[in-house]
Amino acid sequence: MTEEQQQRAAGGIAEVVTEQLRRQIQDGVRAPGEWLREVGLGAEFGVGRSVIRRALRNLADDGLVELEANRGACIKLTTLQEVFDLFELRAGLYGVAARFACIRAPQPLMAEILDNTDHLLTANEAGASAEDLIGRSETIFSMMAATSSSDTQAMIAAVRRKTRWHLSYAGLLEGPGPFDHWRRLRAALAAREPATAAESARNILYYMQNEVGRLMLARGLGIQQSVPQPSRRRDADLSSPMR
Repeated sequence: MTEEQQQRAAGGIAEVVTEQLRRQIQDGVRAPGEWLREVGLGAEFGVGRSVIRRALRNLADDGLVELEANRGACIKLTTLQEVFDLFELRAGLYGVAARFACIRAPQPLMAEILDNTDHLLTANEAGASAEDLIGRSETIFSMMAATSSSDTQAMIAAVRRKTRWHLSYAGLLEGPGPFDHWRRLRAALAAREPATAAESARNILYYMQNEVGRLMLARGLGIQQSVPQPSRRRDADLSSPMR
């Protein structure tokens, strides 16, 4: 295997580790203020420290952890305001994706989007799990986003990673869900009505935003303003002689 192939393979493994850690953090398995150490994580996942280091950088880019040299990464508190803002951004971007799909999607792609939407609605009526329903909805939004520019797709992917929030699943289980909005979105896509499609897509995310906010407040999550953060020792302290 060439060096380039090794780097690609390591990158793929790091993405897998990143996704598992992200889900653990967002599901509350790993709490704010907890330290993630390279050695311990390497043993847990059976990978080298370079892979763990890359995964931690990915999490830092997503704003989930704060890195500190020679110590590892400290899990940050996700506040209610941050979650609200991220869903607001996601709603806007998904509205753009739906609008572009109406304008740009070739008919075969549009037919596939509509077919997947029908399956989503049928799955909901059949009592599918929240995780299954969210997975189906993400597939549909990915198909719509494929009609946008690469920059727009990158922004959607970045915000999506940060809002894979476990309370989204709980919100679907505890409420009626945003499926009336999905029906309106389907009708607008079929009719190629960009404004209505964009509004319906935004309303789907606004519903989830409200549900996540409601559940966070009810459970006292994200209300604190701070958690123990990585220490900020001055260089002078680090270089001072031991006494």
